[in-house]
Amino acid sequence: MKTIVCLACVCLSLQYGHAQSTIKGIPDLKTFRETIDSCEINLRAPRLPVIGLSVSRTESGAALSAYYTQAVIKAGGAPVLIPFTTDVSILRGITAHLDGLIITGGKDVNPLWYKEEPIRQLEEVDPLRDEYELKLIKLATDRNIPLLGICRGEQLINVAFGGTLYQDIPSQRTGVNSVKHVQKMPGEYASHFVSVAADSQLGAIIGAGKLGVNTFHHQAVKDVAPGFRAVAYSTDSVVEAIEAWPERPVSGVQWHPEALVSGGDTTMLKLFTFLTGKADTFRLAKEIHERILSVDTHTDTPLWFRMPGFNIAERERSRMNLPKMEEGKLDAVFLAAFIGQGKRDEASLQKATDRVSELIESIHRQVEQNADLCGLATTPADLVRLKKEGKKTIFIGIENGYAIGKDISRLAGFKKMGVTYMTLCHSYDNDICDTSTHTKKEWDGLSPFGEEVVREMNRLGLMIDLSHAGETTFRDVMERTTSPVICSHSSARALCDHDRNLTDDQLRTLAKNGGVVQVCLLDDYIHSDSRKASVVHAVEHIDHIVKVAGIDHVGIGSDFDGGGGLIGCEGHNDLIQITVKLLEKGYTEEDIAKIWGGNFLRVMQAVQLVNN
Repeated sequence: MKTIVCLACVCLSLQYGHAQSTIKGIPDLKTFRETIDSCEINLRAPRLPVIGLSVSRTESGAALSAYYTQAVIKAGGAPVLIPFTTDVSILRGITAHLDGLIITGGKDVNPLWYKEEPIRQLEEVDPLRDEYELKLIKLATDRNIPLLGICRGEQLINVAFGGTLYQDIPSQRTGVNSVKHVQKMPGEYASHFVSVAADSQLGAIIGAGKLGVNTFHHQAVKDVAPGFRAVAYSTDSVVEAIEAWPERPVSGVQWHPEALVSGGDTTMLKLFTFLTGKADTFRLAKEIHERILSVDTHTDTPLWFRMPGFNIAERERSRMNLPKMEEGKLDAVFLAAFIGQGKRDEASLQKATDRVSELIESIHRQVEQNADLCGLATTPADLVRLKKEGKKTIFIGIENGYAIGKDISRLAGFKKMGVTYMTLCHSYDNDICDTSTHTKKEWDGLSPFGEEVVREMNRLGLMIDLSHAGETTFRDVMERTTSPVICSHSSARALCDHDRNLTDDQLRTLAKNGGVVQVCLLDDYIHSDSRKASVVHAVEHIDHIVKVAGIDHVGIGSDFDGGGGLIGCEGHNDLIQITVKLLEKGYTEEDIAKIWGGNFLRVMQAVQLVNN
């Protein structure tokens, strides 16, 4: 059954609580309107998650089987048909308001997308529809919107992420006892079995093992895209489902569950219920970010600022930029003026100071040229003001006390330039202290000059950052500081035994100090096998620190553009994933507000109050 669905009618029927209604005659309009006003508007009713549906292109416009919208409605979602256009600005505006997305079935996928010549058995393709839906997939995954592909939709998702397809199963899988993949019976009925993997998200949703499905395709997934796995097969070993869970909220099935749902199949309804449930959590995560202050306390993006024409207002290759911050619902970021450890003679120390000064000035230039989109901040109050103005917030930190050489007065100079924290060292010992990594234990902790630096930073109201510091340095600072300290990008050693991470004893000491550790999203610091490190593991580090140090002493410092990046969390646009997974673990909005900025801003304010 094919029909053009009126979006306005669908929205009205959802708003007034009717999926279908029958008007036997034309009622009195006044009575009709009063009935709606008095009986059918409930301001206390929870908002339904908005599920976007892609459409097929027709000569007269766009069309979609009503089965799709009916299945979404039955699952508790509000279906919205996405108009057929390839204008990215329009599609980006639409996807910004979606909580979930379904890429629907239809014609063949053009094999040129995966660099294959079309074969004779290829059926009708629609390049414009391919472009429309590929753009939707890209824009939706940029925002981490829960995404389900159905039949053609599953195939196109696989292509979008780098996989390939069989253009025609019968001709390209010779020698295989193929089942009939294009059934003649109505779509409400199953015609063959698929086997669903027991260790898959799909298996958890609809059950593992044999499952009867319908089938209307002659194309199928061949090479599964990187980051995905095949989780269901037909008896002739054709891939029938793929998924990227739990790292990415993306999956696809080869059959048509919406048609089975229309025939009363409650098992297939679970697919749509799962999607609407995930969409509802995603909606809640977005709403929470509107109410809280979110801060990433460490990125090395200024290293990109030397590139000709680089602009943080453009969605460049960098992991941090303003568009990605908007997609990930991040309010503020600390841009680190980083300097690697070099020689410690007077000339080299001066060069280090000059280089850091240049980086700080480049941060100022980036902010100034995008003053309508962001602003420079030095206090928590600045962040509050800028968020109210609808702007992103840029803070400045220095990574490696090598920047001040042996001149303590340079701390005050950098503060005047907008710096709010300084990491005492990097990966090698310097004139301030010993590092955690390539240390020669030169000072067995802080040097005499380092003790002076701690006192001066306390006096100036500059935050002391102990990421990269050795354990003896950590000990010495804790014994001397009169203000709480931060670790701007460090994780838990109990979960990943790396010298850059904090032991449980250090976490407890940090909590007593009133400080905060910001979980670093760098693969080597998150998992013993860096290739497997994912956003799931990062949340486990947050969870561990909460259990050891308490909910008031943990935050997030990505280290993006300085090595940071995990499976499922590769840039600022992906940070919303952390909030979603914290919600799924049972963290409250109050907890999440602390993790995403409340704890760090409390420390910042406490440190700065000493100087006021």
